[in-house]
Amino acid sequence: MIESTVVIPGETLPRVALTSESVDLLRKLWDQHGPLMFHQSGGCCDGSSPMCFGAGEFWTSDNDILLGVFDIAPAGSAAQNIDFWMSKEQFEYWSHTFLTIDVVKGRGSGFSLEGPEGLRFLIRSRLMETAQPFA
Repeated sequence: MIESTVVIPGETLPRVALTSESVDLLRKLWDQHGPLMFHQSGGCCDGSSPMCFGAGEFWTSDNDILLGVFDIAPAGSAAQNIDFWMSKEQFEYWSHTFLTIDVVKGRGSGFSLEGPEGLRFLIRSRLMETAQPFA
């Protein structure tokens, strides 16, 4: 498992992690598409799933918050950083949770890069005992 960096001012613990299966898939997608990013919006259906895009292909704004940055590069290799963004509105609901990005068989959104692989990213969550709700 890889945990993200801590990027929210005043926080000391990461909020997001990747399973080893997610890392394997992300390395494959990086090789195919180049640098990547995640965005977790809200809403129903596929909007509730983490979406993987080419870096910069999804425009973030003041309505989004960067929750962490992952480096998926193998040890000794150049950094392969992936930003994980979430809409602020969604974060208001999830601010007390630690999120783990996993991979399962199935078809997710047509916009997320893993779709053609027959896999989809999935969020697993658990309560964070020390999290302060986002203000």
